[in-house]
Amino acid sequence: MRKKKLTHISEKGEVCMVDISGKPDSERYAVAMAKVRISKELLLHLQENTLGKGDALSAARIAGVQAAKRTSDIIPLCHTLPLTFVTVDLKLTENPPTVEITAEARTHYKTGVEMEALMAASTAALTIYDMGKAVDRSMTIESIQLMEKSGGQSGYWNRMDAD
Repeated sequence: MRKKKLTHISEKGEVCMVDISGKPDSERYAVAMAKVRISKELLLHLQENTLGKGDALSAARIAGVQAAKRTSDIIPLCHTLPLTFVTVDLKLTENPPTVEITAEARTHYKTGVEMEALMAASTAALTIYDMGKAVDRSMTIESIQLMEKSGGQSGYWNRMDAD
């Protein structure tokens, strides 16, 4: 297997931001997922919207969108992107009790939106933890992962095809 060159490492071996100035703009999107394992008690509170802090699912959705918009403020070498769309969907499942989070980000730009989608899913998961910790401190945030992406030189990638 041929080693791929790491794009964030300079010729001197130093960490650096990738120069995207010569890349063409293209339509790009990415979808990321996260899961939060929760107790049956917390699941019931989320289903009935009875948490003391308020509507956790709405808060998580908004937090995820806001996080995607601020990704370059948190991840040091990410470019600031003109996002054209971000959505965060949360689904409650009963067996096992889980909050399944799906985040999608889109742009028409020189670089991809994988980090923005991952940031949205991660932050939504952290918000669920924050909103529900009074009921369930044993929650587990797990399987934060990129599911698919499209655009740029590398084109389309899908986790289902990669596994």
